[in-house]
Amino acid sequence: MPRQLIIEADGGSRGNPGIAAGGAVVIDGESQQVLSSVGVYVGIATNNVAEYNGLLAGLIKAYEIDPGALVHVRMDSKLVVEQMSGRWKIKHPDMAVLAAKAKNVIGNRAVTYEWVPRLQNALADAAANKSMDLRESFDA
Repeated sequence: MPRQLIIEADGGSRGNPGIAAGGAVVIDGESQQVLSSVGVYVGIATNNVAEYNGLLAGLIKAYEIDPGALVHVRMDSKLVVEQMSGRWKIKHPDMAVLAAKAKNVIGNRAVTYEWVPRLQNALADAAANKSMDLRESFDA
């Protein structure tokens, strides 16, 4: 049976637009152990663009850990969850490009998405804030 990996992803912008970064943690679905924490510094962008960057960083890292994993994404961005699930259209060109990149990383693998309240997304939020504070990307 394939390994399950959970991605908790988030993004933030200090100002909208403003200094922005995405963050993600990859968690082993069985042990609940955090396997990796990544932050991607975006520069000046909107919160939604930062959210997509967090998702993309999490997907890339999860498939680096295990290309055959079953991936479940948890995010507090209703917009990204609904757009990536195919229930909402992607109208903004910047987000359409990022969604296409995420879909390219996913390829023909199945990914499930779940909206979670902000308080349940604290690890990913911390990764995004760390990247904004450092004004650089990191992979830990």
